[in-house]
Amino acid sequence: MAVSAHEWGRRVPEISRFFGIVIFMYARAHGAAHFDARYGEHWASVEIERETIRGYLPRRARKMVLEWARLHRPKLLENWHRARAENELIPIAPLE
Repeated sequence: MAVSAHEWGRRVPEISRFFGIVIFMYARAHGAAHFDARYGEHWASVEIERETIRGYLPRRARKMVLEWARLHRPKLLENWHRARAENELIPIAPLE
């Protein structure tokens, strides 16, 4: 079943967007603190502390996502805790 962009935005909170990459975090995610990144048809999950990636992003997008994550690690961890408590997530500045 396809999810409309409107529904997707409500169910999967977007926290940043840059260079065609969308960063989001699920409120009911399990496991280590992580966020997800979408670039076109490519999807990946990025563990915040270890910077490990599960899934696939093209090399350039992967480098940008990891750079962005390093710059915003404290805010990402704050959002992780907010998501786990089912609180509203805080937008994070894009990579420029």
